[in-house]
Amino acid sequence: MDLLERFPRAWCDTCETVRPIVLDMMKAKEKHDHDAADIVCEECKSILVTLHAPSAARSGVRTKKAAKASEMAAQEIDRLIDPSAPDEERQRRKRRL
Repeated sequence: MDLLERFPRAWCDTCETVRPIVLDMMKAKEKHDHDAADIVCEECKSILVTLHAPSAARSGVRTKKAAKASEMAAQEIDRLIDPSAPDEERQRRKRRL
């Protein structure tokens, strides 16, 4: 069930009463790097609340950066760990760090 169907009305401070609401969706653009939605009073058109969420396009960028950072950290750990230590011990130390 859609949230707007379950909660079709909200308190409006401007009207000082409970009014029907409209959900106004906004896609991420150059100015804003995330999607957003305004909950608007249907009667006076006041914005009651703005909801923000990360953009789907941006979340992939963070994943790539995190993977690259993890790989770089693994390479540095490999460089610093004692090469004479057994492979199992090196892997245990790497996981611990």
